[in-house]
Amino acid sequence: MKKHWILLLATTLLIVGVVLNAIYGGLFSSGTHSFNYFAAGDYAMGVFAAGEFSIGIFSAGIFSVGIFSIGIFNVGLYALGFFLFAWKKKYPKLGVNN
Repeated sequence: MKKHWILLLATTLLIVGVVLNAIYGGLFSSGTHSFNYFAAGDYAMGVFAAGEFSIGIFSAGIFSVGIFSIGIFNVGLYALGFFLFAWKKKYPKLGVNN
């Protein structure tokens, strides 16, 4: 259970979003400036946000801010950026004596 809590939280938020969208409508948004539960666009803000500049609990984009964020430049509690792949990669030490 410890390993799957992020997936369970994301699934729960997805189900809540779909139910709220069916009841109230208008929770999905896309465009240049979008602000809704599910948001996608250049400037996106929502629980699930994706875009060039995105802010949300689950956010993905070039510049992303959120608890769980994926992008090149991100600020988050659990952030995964492309720089982590380079950090973990073992490159030869050129010109460095250890």
